[in-house]
Amino acid sequence: MSVKKAKNKPAAGSGLQEKCHTAVEEMLEKKLEDLATVLYESDNGKSRLHEEIMAMVEKGLFRIALRRSSNIKSAAAAYLGINRNTFTDKMEKLGINSEKNR
Repeated sequence: MSVKKAKNKPAAGSGLQEKCHTAVEEMLEKKLEDLATVLYESDNGKSRLHEEIMAMVEKGLFRIALRRSSNIKSAAAAYLGINRNTFTDKMEKLGINSEKNR
């Protein structure tokens, strides 16, 4: 007996989702341009711009996830699509206290 595999068809609205992602990327890039201008600093030719901006973005995402999950770490981790232990470790490294976000 032969079983035919279903072809991967794009989900309905995927074109709209792609346009939405493109628009968000463009907005984000404009904001990042402003941030780069304000934050850029070179220490003997070595910049920490990437590290600083990534930490800010990650911190913001973690705070949003905590608010949207009523400060439940496992739910916040699931919201971001990461493991709870990874979420907790990064929270600590970023200096985020879940009690502050209430």
